[in-house]
Amino acid sequence: MGSSAKKLQSAFSGFKHRFTTGVEIAAMLFKTGELIEQYGSLNKCFIEGFNGDDETIIPGLSVFAKRFNSGNNDSKNSLMPDPDRGSACKRLNLFLRWMVREDDVDPGGWNGIPASKLVIPVDTHMYRICSSLDMTCRRQADMQTAIEITDYFREISPDDPVRYDFAITRLGIRKDAETELFLYDCLGKSTTAQINPD
Repeated sequence: MGSSAKKLQSAFSGFKHRFTTGVEIAAMLFKTGELIEQYGSLNKCFIEGFNGDDETIIPGLSVFAKRFNSGNNDSKNSLMPDPDRGSACKRLNLFLRWMVREDDVDPGGWNGIPASKLVIPVDTHMYRICSSLDMTCRRQADMQTAIEITDYFREISPDDPVRYDFAITRLGIRKDAETELFLYDCLGKSTTAQINPD
């Protein structure tokens, strides 16, 4: 909270992990401090832009991302993508899942956002499995795909459509999981061509 933008930039100079740079981390941390000072917490900042009448948290997430990116000369930050630009916002949807839901997997802590409004965090694992199970026929893992998969799960669990995220994603990540066998049991047919297109 007490660090200047310059001090944060110096602390993270030279840092790079995949697409994320030290400049982006410093900018996000500095803006986090500003927003906490302005709203009292990030939860309150999000709630200010959230409308409970919206079908999902996406409009509120867009306001949240814009607040984080304001004063940044409209430069993109890989840590805080804007859903209005089409990104699936996997990290942000995962963060919201952690903060809104409260169970043995998700710690909770944020108030004022119902789990029914959350959107599935779509990564390559979730996309691959959901595509194989015909939950989406879209060709890319973008925001529209995330909403389509969430709508599918909402038919099963209207109050908590992201409750299956952890189990399905882990199935795709774990090297010892028999994903092909699971999908065979679900569909009654081999899906190797869909899962491993190469």
